[in-house]
Amino acid sequence: MATTLAPVDSREVVRCDHCLLVQFRTSNDLCRRCHASLDEDEPEIVAVAPPPQMMPSNGHGRGHLNLAASIRSLRLRGGLSQRQLALRMSVPRTYVSKIENEKATPTLSSLERLARALEVTVPDLLSGGERNRQEEIGELIKDQFIAEMLPFVTQLNGMQMSSILTQVRDLTMRPRRTA
Repeated sequence: MATTLAPVDSREVVRCDHCLLVQFRTSNDLCRRCHASLDEDEPEIVAVAPPPQMMPSNGHGRGHLNLAASIRSLRLRGGLSQRQLALRMSVPRTYVSKIENEKATPTLSSLERLARALEVTVPDLLSGGERNRQEEIGELIKDQFIAEMLPFVTQLNGMQMSSILTQVRDLTMRPRRTA
């Protein structure tokens, strides 16, 4: 466990609570001197087995709503790292990792904080946001410009698509002035 003191530029300065060494956070999150974990104590994790009717018939039981994949998908779609999501939730990064790797089942209050941090509702979190994604796709296809571009997009290679995406991004970030 470590105490965060203050960020220096983009590096996090922490103090090991075991040996009290003040140091930059290491890539493996272990103290440079005593090799103790620099991550805070994690919330108590309660393992909950899914009800039998939720278990797949093949016996290889994964999360009953595939919550881990939903959280990871929503986090990546939002462009967040595990650390950024953990900061938004005020929990250790390792807790987010354990949830995504199905080693921990979040409590109801953690689900609410996850949903808030990911800017979705709890039902969207549990469904993986797929309903919203389908609505977004449908809305995009209704746009006249997008509808006219669709036949051409399938003919582009990866480099061409990347080039066009970069140009569109530049246009939206720095709109051209008209005289």
